[in-house]
Amino acid sequence: MQEIMRTNDPVLLSAVEALLTAGGIDHLVLDRHMSILEGSLGVIPRRVLVEDGAAIRARRLLVEAGLGRELEPDRSVPE
Repeated sequence: MQEIMRTNDPVLLSAVEALLTAGGIDHLVLDRHMSILEGSLGVIPRRVLVEDGAAIRARRLLVEAGLGRELEPDRSVPE
């Protein structure tokens, strides 16, 4: 699995999940329930992961939706 995004913004997270689902891209959101530990402050970012084979498609989909600036750097490409 590859992390493509992290965010504290629940609206952005919802939009990203809707786009990935509509695009047929399986994804996993980690740290969604950490608000129990942080007192609902929203300081721990939620991480969006996709399968390694779907990462390029997911990134392209989010860039086309105007969310490219929200993406984590692609760690599969050496700098």
